[in-house]
Amino acid sequence: MSVTNEQNEASSHVPPLIPTQDGTLQLHDITIIDQGKLRKAISAAALGNAMEWFDFGVYGFVAYALGQVFFPNASASLQMIAALGTFSIPFLVRPLGGVFFGVLGDRLGRQKVLSTTIIVMALSTFCIGLIPSYHSIGIWAPILLLLCKLAQGFSVGGEYTGAAIFVAEYSPDRQRGFLGSFLEFGSISGFVLGAGLVVLLENIMGSAHFLSWGWRIPFFLAAPLGLLGLYLRHAAEETPAFQQQVAMMEKEVQEQGDNRPQISFRQIIVRFWRVLLVSIGLVLTTNVTYYMLLTYMPSYLSHNLHYDEDRGVLIIIAIMIGMLFMQPIVGFVSDKIGRKPFVICGSVALLVLAIPCFHLIISGKVGLIFLGLFILAVILNFFTGVMAATLPALFPTRIRYSALASSFNIAVIIAGLTPTIAATLVDVTHNVYIPAYYLMVVGLIGITTGLLMKETAKRPLRGVSPSAANKQEARELLVETYEQIEQSVDDIDAEIVRLQQQIQQLELRKQQYVDLHPKLE
Repeated sequence: MSVTNEQNEASSHVPPLIPTQDGTLQLHDITIIDQGKLRKAISAAALGNAMEWFDFGVYGFVAYALGQVFFPNASASLQMIAALGTFSIPFLVRPLGGVFFGVLGDRLGRQKVLSTTIIVMALSTFCIGLIPSYHSIGIWAPILLLLCKLAQGFSVGGEYTGAAIFVAEYSPDRQRGFLGSFLEFGSISGFVLGAGLVVLLENIMGSAHFLSWGWRIPFFLAAPLGLLGLYLRHAAEETPAFQQQVAMMEKEVQEQGDNRPQISFRQIIVRFWRVLLVSIGLVLTTNVTYYMLLTYMPSYLSHNLHYDEDRGVLIIIAIMIGMLFMQPIVGFVSDKIGRKPFVICGSVALLVLAIPCFHLIISGKVGLIFLGLFILAVILNFFTGVMAATLPALFPTRIRYSALASSFNIAVIIAGLTPTIAATLVDVTHNVYIPAYYLMVVGLIGITTGLLMKETAKRPLRGVSPSAANKQEARELLVETYEQIEQSVDDIDAEIVRLQQQIQQLELRKQQYVDLHPKLE
């Protein structure tokens, strides 16, 4: 059976293939993933993501301290809003970083760009710990803080998408959800480490010493974490998918020279507008829920609900530890039943359960607070468990990094404003249910996204040949691929027969009208 790329693109039921010269897919065309290289790739990607969220965890849990150190002349509410605003503003430069590192990632490779982003991220985080207080250098203190956060935002613009692509392009088709879930496992681990370290240091040092200088210690840890991440990423090899793409581009250069077609950002928008919207919707739904639950909630519990700060922090940390165990389970199950069910079910749950969850949270009772937060955490796991596997599968290899980084960071601009907007609205309206209403709107966006997105589970990434964990799995994939193609051909034949029958019926009806009006002959 002969299969062309055009046929593959024409049918949504058939995964895209890279055929051999005679137009057929053979067993040797399926990539067998080296398990040692796969483990290195996952470790390198997850550690960088853990470091990104380590900073988010630290920043979210020391926001009250940063407000007093860098904005001492403001009221308590304005200090909190200003500190969270400094957290949110860098998201505005993330699209620039996404475009910059995305283009480099599609040209130079994923491994080189990820090594660069982790260096910038580690240095900017480390430098936050070096900034003198407002009392020492005045207005320069918040300015330097903002500059460091802008540098972080620029590097992070290419970090998560690059890491997700790195893992997705290394993962066998049948395990992409499970292996991709470890990227978010790294995110949550970094968040837990950052938050736990803040709590530990504050309890050991006392509030006065922690406020004076202890808050700097977590930021200093970025340096050794960054060096470890750089070592792992430098040791990891380039992804098989990108190597295939390089080989194809070299062949194009040999055959067409400088006349080979180039894809501009305008063409990407025109040709892939649907998947760009799906990408934005999924990222928006996931990250708004993430920032609301894990970044804003500690401040919400202590500042707005006047809940004991230490107890509230411990509850959030316990919730995040529970999420660690849920994360790979969701990824594993998504490899069996698909990603769409999790996105749709999670979004519906967000829409229906947001207000009940916050009713539990504002009750003031430990058990009910924990239950409300736990339900939101499970909903969040539904998104984070599939996002790293879903997003890279939306775009072809040639434009995957740049297209995904651009759409991802456009959504993150909005999502990153979540803590600031929520804090401001609650402070202005004095309505503690504002975060619930916020999440309900996001749930509607998630439902729309889930209905629009195509299923990507158990299918090759667009533009590359299928990949398997071993030869036996490769044989099974080959059989499944041709069965899908045969089924698609049968479906097309059935559709042709149906259309022919409709044409015959229309011809018959036409003849009946002609018979009633002979002058029409």
